[in-house]
Amino acid sequence: MSESVEAMVDWDLAVSLGTRIAGEGPEVTRDQAAAAVAELRADADRSTGLVRDFTGLVAQERTAPVLVVDRAGWVQANADGFKTVLAPVVETLTAKKSPSGLSQAVGSKITGAEVGGLLGFLAGKVLGQFDPFHDPHGRLLLVAPNIVHVEREIGADPTDFRLWVCLHEETHRVQFTAVPWMRDHLFAQIEALAATMKPDALLDDGLKRALESFRQGARAGSLLDIVGSPEQKEILDRVTAVMSLLEGHADVVMDGVGPTVIPSVAKIRASFDERRKGVGTLDRILRRLLGLDAKMAQYRDGARFVRGVVDKVGMAEFNAVWERPENLPTRDEVADPDLWVTRVL
Repeated sequence: MSESVEAMVDWDLAVSLGTRIAGEGPEVTRDQAAAAVAELRADADRSTGLVRDFTGLVAQERTAPVLVVDRAGWVQANADGFKTVLAPVVETLTAKKSPSGLSQAVGSKITGAEVGGLLGFLAGKVLGQFDPFHDPHGRLLLVAPNIVHVEREIGADPTDFRLWVCLHEETHRVQFTAVPWMRDHLFAQIEALAATMKPDALLDDGLKRALESFRQGARAGSLLDIVGSPEQKEILDRVTAVMSLLEGHADVVMDGVGPTVIPSVAKIRASFDERRKGVGTLDRILRRLLGLDAKMAQYRDGARFVRGVVDKVGMAEFNAVWERPENLPTRDEVADPDLWVTRVL
């Protein structure tokens, strides 16, 4: 790992603070915790075949491990992931500006406390996550306390809900192991974004726009929307389109497979969609600031794209999207599936 990345953030502080903010989750007995972990592992294994039969995608056997973790484990895993993702950005910035000036300017903005606060907030929200940047092939994380918390909160049948979550998250593992170039493609976008960054513009003009947008209140978008240059936004549009595809595809799979193996899937979907809107004013503000509202739109828009193409040409033809990077949809095509069908098929 680059020394610049290690020096920019106090990662030990980030992990310890994030863990404290996240808390431990709902109260469970030792037997309940063990049963939940065992069931999630079994559901992840079961989901692999269900995803394969529905999509036609064949995952490489367990090249990306499945880990059932607590909130502290999720915080540590994502701190490690942040280091990997930040590496090309930091290396680009340090190459464009002397380390002494950069450490003074950037170090005061990106600190262990800030990263820890972000991780702590998210650690209580995430049910599962595929981490594509963990060497060598990525890994799937299932956050057991959050899954238990949500199933209790929405009154879902635990057995049904756990399989439902695993169907979505296992779809992501299948996507990246059945389509091995996807991992490198996403990292290439991060490197391209890093190449566009200029320290002075990022720290001066970008922060000025951010402050002005915050003063305007409701019209403020996410941080990426605020500080992005036109070139950066073009790259972010490509990333957004890919993430919409991945998230929407996983939602289509969980809803397509669900009725055949999950008796209460309709009730779970209705309750879960309502919960996705956020539960309080502060929660909604943070979701918007961090771009989580855009994340929710990715689920909706991506699912609409996948269903639009599959309804028109079938799943086998839709799978051309996984053949090569050039077949991935653009942001405009996500909004209009016919454009993708015309271009690719």
